[in-house]
Amino acid sequence: MKNQRFYPLEILLWCIAMPGFGQFLNRKWIKGIVFILLEFLINVNSKLNLFIKYSFQGKAETAIYAADFEWMLFYPCVYIFSMFDGYIDALKISGQQRPPLLSIPFLTAAYLSTVSVIYSDKEWLYTYIPPVFIPIIGIIAGFILGGFVRNILLARELKELA
Repeated sequence: MKNQRFYPLEILLWCIAMPGFGQFLNRKWIKGIVFILLEFLINVNSKLNLFIKYSFQGKAETAIYAADFEWMLFYPCVYIFSMFDGYIDALKISGQQRPPLLSIPFLTAAYLSTVSVIYSDKEWLYTYIPPVFIPIIGIIAGFILGGFVRNILLARELKELA
């Protein structure tokens, strides 16, 4: 199956669009169904769409009161793990080797975005940033920080080999 129609980056982008879509493109049907079911379960129970809607409308307090943060805490890890899983499977299917320590940026993104969910209902923060963007900033910061950590560890490993 080396002549796969989709590149790993495409799979990653489909997983960003909707957890499970990348798994379907990789022909990992059960994983895809599980990720889509988890997406709907967490989305509906956390009232994530209302949280997004009210945040974009500038109704920060309404967004905070509409959301169920206990359910929302599950979302970043499922979302980011879907991205990681789809990307890794696509690398395997296309015959590419998995880059070393690739999980570090994904792990830090999952961690920081989950922490960001915890703080997205704080008035001192959502006064300046719409609450839905706080976890998104956490994801971006997590990927950047994780990329730096990964590069430092790779450089250290190369130094030890030399």
